[in-house]
Amino acid sequence: MTPPKEIIRLGQFEVRFLLDGDDTAGRISMFEFIVPPGARVPAPHYHDQVDETLYGLEGVLTFTVDGRAHAIGPGERCFVPRGVVHHFINTGAEPTRTLAMLTPATIGPEYFREMAGLLGGGGPVDAGRVAEVMGRHGLVVVVPSGG
Repeated sequence: MTPPKEIIRLGQFEVRFLLDGDDTAGRISMFEFIVPPGARVPAPHYHDQVDETLYGLEGVLTFTVDGRAHAIGPGERCFVPRGVVHHFINTGAEPTRTLAMLTPATIGPEYFREMAGLLGGGGPVDAGRVAEVMGRHGLVVVVPSGG
């Protein structure tokens, strides 16, 4: 088995890059991400120019896409079109491993490295700075209405 091209730790979860834009002429990024039970995960957001396809490998990760929950377990899949609000959470008792493919490859290792730098300090996370980094890479944080 070919090892990941790069492994990036973001707080409690891990991203294992298999392909990025350099490998695919900017067409696709492909990575596995591992989420421990109860891990802190990204806020609800959408990608303004990127479609996301997910495929479950281990455990069950709940993806909420446009307000509908999808339990993604081994062999199950989910498509998140650009512009659609989504987020995920592991409510189970075991870590999950999910394959993600982003097209085009405009969200790649650089984004995850920047986020890792913001989340790795051990102190409080600066939500404004996180939103700024996300926005620069085409991810838009969605603030719940009424709160």
